[in-house]
Amino acid sequence: MHQNYVAVSLVTDTSTIIAVIANEPEKSLLIAKTQDCDLIAPRSLYWEIGNAFSAMIKRGRITLEKATTAVEIYDQIPLTLIDVDLKRALEIVDLHKVYAYDAYMIACALDRGCPMLTLEVA
Repeated sequence: MHQNYVAVSLVTDTSTIIAVIANEPEKSLLIAKTQDCDLIAPRSLYWEIGNAFSAMIKRGRITLEKATTAVEIYDQIPLTLIDVDLKRALEIVDLHKVYAYDAYMIACALDRGCPMLTLEVA
């Protein structure tokens, strides 16, 4: 018999996306963990990716050419970007004393009732 397959939604943050794009040691494990998952993230992820690569360029860690290639790889990752409620995010900031970008990720996971994948440590 054929079973109905339902993909699991998973919020993925900037640290995991950068690790995959930049071929960090965690890449294989992250890809394995996200197989058959619907990846979602707040719309802010797009700007966070840009900010991460701009910081690498500014510090001389990568060239513009490598950053451009990285963005092309990012564009191929099947992500659904969603809006999050700014008021809820600020409540999370106040409650947990985190930065807004982290609160957007948490709000996204809470709103969707799904786990969040991150390489960040508290």
